Amino acid sequence: MAVLQEYKCPCCGGAIEFSSSIQKMKCPYCDSEFEMEALQEFDRVLGEEAEKSDQMEWETEPGTGWQEEEAEHLRVYVCKSCGGEIVGDETLSATACPYCNNPVIMMGQFKGDLKPDFVIPFKLDKNAAKEGLKKHMKGKILLPKSFKDENRINEIKGIYVPFWLFDADADAHIRYKATRTQFWSDANYNYTRTSFYSVLRAGTIGFEKVPVDGSSKMADDLMESIEPYNFSDAVDFQTAYLAGYLADRYDVSAQESISRANERIKKSTEEAFASTVQGYATVRTEHSSIALQNGKAKYALYPVWLLNSTYKGQKYTFAMNGQTGKFVGDLPMDKGAFWRWWGLIASIGTALCLLILFLYNNWGGLFG
Repeated sequence: MAVLQEYKCPCCGGAIEFSSSIQKMKCPYCDSEFEMEALQEFDRVLGEEAEKSDQMEWETEPGTGWQEEEAEHLRVYVCKSCGGEIVGDETLSATACPYCNNPVIMMGQFKGDLKPDFVIPFKLDKNAAKEGLKKHMKGKILLPKSFKDENRINEIKGIYVPFWLFDADADAHIRYKATRTQFWSDANYNYTRTSFYSVLRAGTIGFEKVPVDGSSKMADDLMESIEPYNFSDAVDFQTAYLAGYLADRYDVSAQESISRANERIKKSTEEAFASTVQGYATVRTEHSSIALQNGKAKYALYPVWLLNSTYKGQKYTFAMNGQTGKFVGDLPMDKGAFWRWWGLIASIGTALCLLILFLYNNWGGLFG
């Protein structure tokens, strides 16, 4: 049997969860609040329970019609509050019971090398995510009016996304081809002189905690768009922070994420060095050699609000940084409004051209 963990309120016995507004555990039934430090003993006890669970088998059986390879990725859990079964995949680490809605944590997902080193707790709640979407839509004149209806939000969920955090030193040697141009003239000719330069830059840049999304479910570009996170808010991992939210364990290993980390570090290095080459008309990179060393990786969970909406059969996914509130996501476009605005702009442009032509023909001769 897989081990589920629910934090119970000592006062009323209700399931408690992490509150992003007060940064404490809070009971939604009696409003009792608990400091995070007081739950560290819980984690020790839960760890002992997780060790005992190693001797027990997972209750994972394929249902009618499931193929064997599909059933291998399913996990079945039993809620301690109501006895209802919770079905999830092999990466699900925290969720809520679909029957009693109590927050639960899959303890077996955080053993050994799967346990995160750090977690950045949620700072913003679901209402902040809704407001973020409203602000994201505000002022978008080509957004279909019907899409602005809040009822079109199919799902809002707070999820802890697994990230690999990479440290590395980048030794760079980059050569640029640059030009400077001078212009002058005399009574007979206009002159242009172009001077060419070879510009060299070399040095070392240290990078710390470069994040790479460790979940194949999350689009890398979407997760990178809501960066940066402020790591000063990170704390040592405790399962209590997951109560009331969804959480995934990584399914893309640190080794598999190295190439993405290298790509991000090298790109940042090139941008940093290029910013020092100034005072030229043009600058082009001729050769770039960047060697990485002293690489290290840590495992962390970062807070993300995901919002899903469907419009005219197409799914739209939005993401908000659960710490800073940065909001990203593509919006649909009202094609009718686009062509109306295009027609208006074209009409204004045509009118301006006719006005300029009229002024030139009627006033040009008077002053020419």
